[in-house]
Amino acid sequence: MRVVMKFGGTSVGSADAIRQVAAIVNESRQDHEVVVVVSAMNAPDLRTTDTLIAAAHAAAQGDGNATAHVAPRLLDLHMRAAAELAPPAACAALEPEIRTMLDYLSNLSRSIAVLGELTPRALDLFSGLGERLNARLIATALRAAGVPAEAIDATELIITDDRYGAASPLMEETTERTRKRLLPLLEAGVVPVVTGFIGATRAGVPTTLGRGGSDYSCSILGSCLDANEVWFWKEVDGVLTANPKVVPEARSLRVLSYSEMAELAYYGANVLHPKTVLPLVQRNIPIRIRNTFNPTHPGTLIGEGRGDRTARAVTAIKEVSMITVGGPGMLGLSGVAARIFTAVARAKANILLISQASSEQSVCLAVPLAETSAAVAELRKELESEFSAHNVEHIEVKDSVMIIAVVGSGMRGTPGIAGQVFGAMGEAKINVIAIAQGSTENNISLVVSATDGDAAVRAIHRSFAL
Repeated sequence: MRVVMKFGGTSVGSADAIRQVAAIVNESRQDHEVVVVVSAMNAPDLRTTDTLIAAAHAAAQGDGNATAHVAPRLLDLHMRAAAELAPPAACAALEPEIRTMLDYLSNLSRSIAVLGELTPRALDLFSGLGERLNARLIATALRAAGVPAEAIDATELIITDDRYGAASPLMEETTERTRKRLLPLLEAGVVPVVTGFIGATRAGVPTTLGRGGSDYSCSILGSCLDANEVWFWKEVDGVLTANPKVVPEARSLRVLSYSEMAELAYYGANVLHPKTVLPLVQRNIPIRIRNTFNPTHPGTLIGEGRGDRTARAVTAIKEVSMITVGGPGMLGLSGVAARIFTAVARAKANILLISQASSEQSVCLAVPLAETSAAVAELRKELESEFSAHNVEHIEVKDSVMIIAVVGSGMRGTPGIAGQVFGAMGEAKINVIAIAQGSTENNISLVVSATDGDAAVRAIHRSFAL
């Protein structure tokens, strides 16, 4: 059985955490071929990627020594952990590798300061360094624990387009390179420790995969290697029925369908980014979410099928605005909806929810709070002639709202689900501003005031006895 497993920043954020990772990998390799994907270290006092990005921006503002200032801290962070995990000889071999990478970035920051410009391509070099440092540290720790391991930069494996900061993999070439590089190691019993988050163009220029990039790297490699399963090691016991900070009685779910996981991820469940699931769904590769710090817990298995309960979980997106475009002249006005969506797209705003009454006199859009101003400006520009003709009379904005999503593939075709949701809202005396439900019936979404959001999540969770 072949398993690709990814460890996130907190799971590799200290010597103790890395020691736990080594124990997990060592036990897993007794029965499986194992590939490990790692994020950058997230220590309590030093978040590696954030620190590197801040240094890059400081360099663009003229501070040529920005990276030189943080390099000693990063070197110390990694070497202190190494000293607790590996013998002196191994540490002595690791230190020059880390110094070389940090020196390169220090030289780059001085060049950026001279130019006074930080290009997306240069920023990717900065933001992807933490994974490169940590892969070498973890490979060293694994070898010290008796596990044959080799650190590998994903720039050797994952070939992407040149959209720096949010690159997309070129899967055919990535599959060929990944299999050629990693399969011989697996056959020899060696554990590859691969950098998450980064890739490279065909020309070899480093790129990053954007938000959720390390998880995405793991999914890409799992797909390329025909893994039997892909495991994401987090800091929670799998996917929970709700945010435990809001609902203390939230419990972990034993199984989820791919579609349920995608809905939960989109609507704010901080477990997997939606794009992460796609390469594995396409190959029907099961996913497990497990807890690095509680490895005996089975976690959550995600795969094909349909949930055996109606609602499975409830989640929320915070910091949202509701934009309503309305007017009596919109009734039967051909193409107005398309123009509204085009204007919002021009503003590069992400539409989280859409609601329209059958009267056609208004369209409601939920967008992230930070993107609201740009969206409204583009809407006013696009609909200027409709305002002049009084076909459109207002663009209203409700700030400080939340989207609550009730998710479960078992809701499909089950009567009374919507009534149960809104009954819970009525009992809790919470006003529902807008609602939406997709044709798959996997999700019922409602918009409420931000002040009512947590109470709404608790009321729905309680109503369905999740």
